[in-house]
Amino acid sequence: ETALPAPPSYARVAFVYPEAPPPRRPRAPSVPPGNAVMLTMHIHEALVELPPSPPPKAPPPPTLYVQLHGETTRRLEAHEKPLQIQNDYLFQLGFGELWRVQEEGMDSEIGCLIRFYAGKPHSTGSSERIQLSGMYNVRKGKMQLPVNRWTRRQVILCGTCLIVSSVKDSLTGKMHVLPLIGGKVEEVKKHQHCLAFSSSGPQSQTYYICFDTFTEYLRWLRQVSKVASQRISSVDLSCCSLEHLPANLFYSQDLTHLNLKQNFLRFTKLKSLNLSNNHLGDFPLAVCNIPTLTELNVSCNALRAVPAAVGVMHNLQTFLLDGNFLQALPPELENMHQLSYLGLSFNEFADIPEVLEKLTAVDKLCMSGNCMETLRLQALRKMPHIKHVDLRLNVIRKLIADEVDFLQHVTQLDLRDNKLGDLDAMIFNNIEVLHCERNQLVTLNICGYFLKALYAASNELVQLDVYPVPNYLSYMDVSRNCLENVPEWVCESRKLEVLDIGRNQICELPARLFCNSSLRKLLAGHNQLTRLPERLERTSVEVLDVQHNQLLELPPSLLMKADSLRFLNASANKLETLPPATLSEETNSILQELYLTNNNLTDKCVPLLTGHPHLKILHMAYNRLQSFPASKMAKLEELEEIDISGNKLKAVPTTVMNCRRMHTMIAHSNCIEVFPEVMQLPEIKCVDLSCNELSEVTLPENLPPKLQELDLTGNPRLTLDHKSLELLNNIRCFKIDQPSAGDASGAPAVWSHGYTEASGVKNKLCVAALSVNNFCDNREALYGVFDGDRNVEVPYLLQCTMSDILAEELQKTKNEEEYMVNTFIVMQRKLGTAGQKLGGAAVLCHIKHDPMDPGGSFTLTSANVGKCQTVLCRNGKPLPLSRSYVMSCEEERKRIKQHKAIITEVRRAQFSSGWRGERGQGHSGNPQHSQSAVSQSKAFLTEYSVTGCPSFTGGSDQGTSLVLVMSVLPSRPRRDEQLSPVSDPGTKGRDSHQRRPPSVFALLQGSRAHSGSSGGAQECLAHCRRWGLVLEAALFLNRPWTGCSLSYPDSRQARSPGRSPCCPSVGN
Repeated sequence: ETALPAPPSYARVAFVYPEAPPPRRPRAPSVPPGNAVMLTMHIHEALVELPPSPPPKAPPPPTLYVQLHGETTRRLEAHEKPLQIQNDYLFQLGFGELWRVQEEGMDSEIGCLIRFYAGKPHSTGSSERIQLSGMYNVRKGKMQLPVNRWTRRQVILCGTCLIVSSVKDSLTGKMHVLPLIGGKVEEVKKHQHCLAFSSSGPQSQTYYICFDTFTEYLRWLRQVSKVASQRISSVDLSCCSLEHLPANLFYSQDLTHLNLKQNFLRFTKLKSLNLSNNHLGDFPLAVCNIPTLTELNVSCNALRAVPAAVGVMHNLQTFLLDGNFLQALPPELENMHQLSYLGLSFNEFADIPEVLEKLTAVDKLCMSGNCMETLRLQALRKMPHIKHVDLRLNVIRKLIADEVDFLQHVTQLDLRDNKLGDLDAMIFNNIEVLHCERNQLVTLNICGYFLKALYAASNELVQLDVYPVPNYLSYMDVSRNCLENVPEWVCESRKLEVLDIGRNQICELPARLFCNSSLRKLLAGHNQLTRLPERLERTSVEVLDVQHNQLLELPPSLLMKADSLRFLNASANKLETLPPATLSEETNSILQELYLTNNNLTDKCVPLLTGHPHLKILHMAYNRLQSFPASKMAKLEELEEIDISGNKLKAVPTTVMNCRRMHTMIAHSNCIEVFPEVMQLPEIKCVDLSCNELSEVTLPENLPPKLQELDLTGNPRLTLDHKSLELLNNIRCFKIDQPSAGDASGAPAVWSHGYTEASGVKNKLCVAALSVNNFCDNREALYGVFDGDRNVEVPYLLQCTMSDILAEELQKTKNEEEYMVNTFIVMQRKLGTAGQKLGGAAVLCHIKHDPMDPGGSFTLTSANVGKCQTVLCRNGKPLPLSRSYVMSCEEERKRIKQHKAIITEVRRAQFSSGWRGERGQGHSGNPQHSQSAVSQSKAFLTEYSVTGCPSFTGGSDQGTSLVLVMSVLPSRPRRDEQLSPVSDPGTKGRDSHQRRPPSVFALLQGSRAHSGSSGGAQECLAHCRRWGLVLEAALFLNRPWTGCSLSYPDSRQARSPGRSPCCPSVGN
């Protein structure tokens, strides 16, 4: 049995603060020389956690520990000063002035950001390793002994141990630890809901625990049984802030695997040793004396050199050195003859180390995230054992081939996220997989003998040559380039299954492409296609995406010849009719998903839909439908989701009752007067009938059991009686217009807004919006969008408190340029423990009158953090007002690499705490603790009259719109359907059912000046589509300006009133 130190109690400790009010208890502090810059000193009392009082015999002075964001605590060195650490931390967060840093440091809520401990903390309540815990009746020892009694104690299952408090108050006294690996858990039949927990070994001990309920009894039995059955040779003590090992760690002689990741240790004999994230600084020489060691992980330890002594570890097979500061390797590594994997990613190598030539068992070169500017192929030629080369996220600008000979041994080459302008990969004549995404490639030449997969998206390709014809090519992604046609050799690749040529400048698809019997998926959206091949033979294509082109019609034989087609997306074209699925009453169509949003389809197209009896998803939003015949709807019995919003429908056919599987109906922005019979559908989950002309709602006695969302907003004539409201309020998400209270002054709001949501590639949308048309006074406005990625707690907290914090900062912050940045940082503190583990992205926009000129310009101040931005739209062109902190941003990439994060994939991810940006999954050196990635920018909006200035809306009125865009996704969503202009200023949209990523809808509320005509926000949405932006959530602001001028306080660029801005970066 091992007794852990008692949990901490509390005491007051005096900290020294400069330039602050007089202290409550003045005393003469001892100021170290390093703090000589602080002129005026005083004492401030801070609440810190202290360990319980030790025995009276010679109490040692407590050691100080620091904890950031509730993560692993770190012991302070003798030369480190807590106040200096706290001040530096707050400065790095973004507070720019000393008085503000001192004020934040004295705030009682600062502990959720930075906390100091006197003595090592042992708080088990917040540990991530806790699996189960509770207060139960506990008895120790043998059941037959009368001296042992049942007592109420705190019991915790933490990792592989059972922890029992020795006294009733679990925050004081020692904790008894019972190792469970190799032990057993047994049912005690004499007592109800009782289990016996026993450890292994000759000195095993037993604890009897009685649980309050049968559910808890089963939960503990299942969980502890798993722990007890684990291999006794494996122990996980990661993230425990250990500085030395517990005395009973090696209770088993069979221990071979020990995980000590993210501790502060150096030690002993094992086969597998994980010492990553321990801030070692120097390589632990002691491990070199372990002859049986086969796996060693010392990643993210700020190592600057590897000693020559590592050469004696002859049995080492895996050696991980990622995330350090290494620039060279010792030649003694060549003695590791069994080494098969060497991780060198995210270090500071400028060239490939020569010692790799001697490590013949290593077949993969892992050097992503280093500082290589030139790749010398001669170095690879000397390593015939290397087959897989990973050089992602370097700064490689060119490849130098000193010899003409082929590199036959390299089969996989990864050059993603570099600076290559052209790439001649013909020298790799056996290449099978090539990754070169997100470079600056204009030309690309590849050897096609054994090529199986080509990834070249997000470049500037105008020429793509593969020779000879790649007969083994199965996957090809060249989206987001500048290709004007499909290369001829693509049509001859007989094994090609997936072809992505989206977001190029292609005007025509060759007919031979559809003749490929292997082609299953063709993605050609966002191009300049005006037509598809007319004469189509039998094709095996199952997925066809031609959205956002200029198609006037689809080939007449498309749906008859493509009898394998399951998915068709032809949204955002100019279609006026649809091709038939059959020329007779019988049909072979297996089409399941059909997306036709934002076209010019009329009622004549509806009867053709009956040729697809297996249709499950049908989207025909923003067309010209005036009716949907009931007889046609009755034949779509397998329909599960329908979107007919943005049309001129007056009713939903009653035969929708035949669609028994339907779970989502979206019919907003129509002229529907009668509530449809959707409440009779057993599977219905989401109904959106907003922005229609409903006057009453007919409800059954019982609502559908699975109904989760009902939106009835935007129906001005709708009245509901008390009984109906009471019934509808039982729905998890019920939306209906509330009577407007108006502002205190009674003056109408100057600003109006709209909102849109679209989950894109995610299955769940966790977004909240803030819209205050009358902020502080009736001429100011505040708008924001907050995205929690996969958590809803943070967005809702931001939505509720952000406006209050901004109002406080307007009064508190002296520097006009920093009040928005300070708002975000203070909000992080206000999030408390929720902000420690949950992240979020946010964009905030504040519009106010210039106090020096009440009758003149408005000042628009925007701030953002994470993957979001503010875009000002004028004359049909986007003007970014904020920076997007993503991996493609060089500054953000350097920030993450500087703090030694290991990026495995460039994708949207979440920091372990704080605001969310884009980062790869992997080990991290806490990049969120560096300088705050909050951007604040400003623009001045001035009203004036201009004649002859081109209109933003395309009409006679001038207009300017502001868009707050959340997550402008650079990647293609699976079902990006529409970002369409809408004809009615009142149209809007919602995300559809959570089962699949819903489509993109427009939620707009036009300005009063544009009533009855196309408003600026509507046109802005159309321009978003033309720019190729995929919106996850956006808030549109509209105002009937006669014109708009922009001035930039951080630059000297002058904009004349009639000129169209060219998208400069505005400020920081």
